[in-house]
Amino acid sequence: MHNILLVEDDISLADWVCEYLSEQGFNVTHVARGDLVMDVIKKNSTDIVLLDVMLPGLNGIEVCRLIRQNKQSQATPIIMLTARADEFDEVIGLEAGADDYVIKPVRPRALLARINRQLSQSNKAASNLNSELVFGDLTINQEAKRVVYQGKEVDLSTSLFAFLTYLAQHAGSVVDRDSVFKALKKREYDGQDRRFDVMLSTLRKLFNDDPQKPQKFKTIWGKGYLFVSDAWQEKPSLGSDE
Repeated sequence: MHNILLVEDDISLADWVCEYLSEQGFNVTHVARGDLVMDVIKKNSTDIVLLDVMLPGLNGIEVCRLIRQNKQSQATPIIMLTARADEFDEVIGLEAGADDYVIKPVRPRALLARINRQLSQSNKAASNLNSELVFGDLTINQEAKRVVYQGKEVDLSTSLFAFLTYLAQHAGSVVDRDSVFKALKKREYDGQDRRFDVMLSTLRKLFNDDPQKPQKFKTIWGKGYLFVSDAWQEKPSLGSDE
């Protein structure tokens, strides 16, 4: 199920859009102010944003720019909604990073078609990009099953590569042991098997992550594992001119 964020201060319009898209199988979150959008995006998975231009708190053009500046949401499709049909508005919206533009009054089937088109294009782009995961000095090529760290290739066993890739695919989120077992071992976690704890320890050694104060791979006690996405960039040494 795709998650849609609707940003619209016209409550009657928002109500029917939410109802219609919910009937089409989407999960819709609605906010009525522009200054609330980034908090929602940072806390929730968002597949597409429907963004009104005229909003309280922060206008849609500025919100669009903020979405594009945020690493988490920079590739999220944005369809802008506006009651103004002049070309200047459209140009400004597209320059701010919008992917499409819908003029009010919004026609349900036309809106649905635009949403599906953007999601289809986004899925194709994600499919191409997802073959390679890049975090600072770490690159994981899923298709070639190749890992490069700080310019050097790192040899990993099949199981270690699968574990590292799974953690990296969920970078920034805690993954519980049961989820790891289901994904990599195709069975439930019985609470006794510690192989992934051992594998995490091995990854820490390979990638110079202090087990006493880990920065790249963290164990969240009682919850699971965390791959820290912003810990892979080598910090410049003191006195560097760069």
